[in-house]
Amino acid sequence: MQIVPASVLPPAARIRPRTALVASADRSFRQRLSEILTGLRWQVREAEGGAHAWAETEAALPEAIIVDSWLPDLDLAEFIKDFRGSFPQVDLVTAGGSSAQESPRGPYRQELLYALRRSQDTDTTAWNTAPALNKPNAAPARMRTNPWPVAAHPAAAGSKPAQPNSSPALPNLVQLPGPGDEPASIERLPELVGNAPCMLEVSRRIRLVAPRSTPVLIEGPTGSGKELVAEALHRLSPRSRKPFVVINCAAIPEALLEAELFGHTRGAFTGAVQGRVGRIEAADGGTLLLDEIGEMPLALQSKLLRFVECGELQRVGDNEIVKVDVRIVAATHQALAQQTQSGGFRSDLYYRLAVFLIRTPSLAEHAQDLPLLVEHFMQRMGREAPVKRVDAGALAKLAVHDWPGNVRELEHVLERAAILAGEEAVLTAREIDFGLTVN
Repeated sequence: MQIVPASVLPPAARIRPRTALVASADRSFRQRLSEILTGLRWQVREAEGGAHAWAETEAALPEAIIVDSWLPDLDLAEFIKDFRGSFPQVDLVTAGGSSAQESPRGPYRQELLYALRRSQDTDTTAWNTAPALNKPNAAPARMRTNPWPVAAHPAAAGSKPAQPNSSPALPNLVQLPGPGDEPASIERLPELVGNAPCMLEVSRRIRLVAPRSTPVLIEGPTGSGKELVAEALHRLSPRSRKPFVVINCAAIPEALLEAELFGHTRGAFTGAVQGRVGRIEAADGGTLLLDEIGEMPLALQSKLLRFVECGELQRVGDNEIVKVDVRIVAATHQALAQQTQSGGFRSDLYYRLAVFLIRTPSLAEHAQDLPLLVEHFMQRMGREAPVKRVDAGALAKLAVHDWPGNVRELEHVLERAAILAGEEAVLTAREIDFGLTVN
């Protein structure tokens, strides 16, 4: 380990260890910086994203936080603004390459800058080098060692991306496939049909977070398979033998939603002729999916926040505190980060739920999987009736549709076509009806 001159260290460093929080989606960056700061007698904690960093700061206030030039779940500029307002005593510095770059201001300024420079010298890679996997026509990744998705890691504003093959020693670069190479080697989950890079990325994220009890927020357009992702998270988790409970926050009237979630006692309100266990308590030991969480009333969000924070709830009409162990998974088709800015969703609840973010892509983003999806749905329908085949004309008609209803719409279109085909074994373009006109 390199010996650091005593002049670099502030006097407090020789008295007690200070705590630094390193927030980055890049595990190797966190590890490099942690090693250097530990050598400078810091106690280091790590966060994988902005929401995780916020929760860690609230749990135990650090002296300093170092934030990477990009966050996987939150807008960097908004995160810095909110963090400064909530934790002004914490020295904040961002890694280079960000338009929202901040420099340390406190007594550890020299030490933090030294550690950051050392970490950058150790690996001269620009962090924003990989091609986006979720963009149309982006080349798929064949191998990556970074456990976080490079897909959503766009080039930082104003910075020049490094060439992917500029250095053979760089550990986190994506190797692009050559002619004849197979698609990405990531093993997709059986629930998620599709070999497009963005779909494989969803499978990879699920595998990463499933073994933990970390809250997960699933964002994606309607019909893109958010509930399937939640089911996969539960199936791969240590909680798989316990209940998987789903509650649709948009489908239950506001007046009844609280009782559905938390339960109620007999006589708690008109019509409550007997007590009832709520959905949260019913999921004890397992997983609770809060579908369409963006539709939850603000008044109820505060009560949910308390449960997410401490795992305790009160049934409606009861003073008794009930302790429940539940893994929270939330799903929404809305952009909750934007809703927090407009006041439509509590920011503190968002930070608790979005510790780990999974985005389900629209069907248009993985249109290359259309033949595979068609085959999947035809085989599934074949469990109750003879399997039908889709001819080239029907497949061509499906391929030019824009699919506003995503995979769910495709399933319904194929089911409708199978009914229209009657006893015919082959579906043609004539039976493909998108619900506007009948050909």
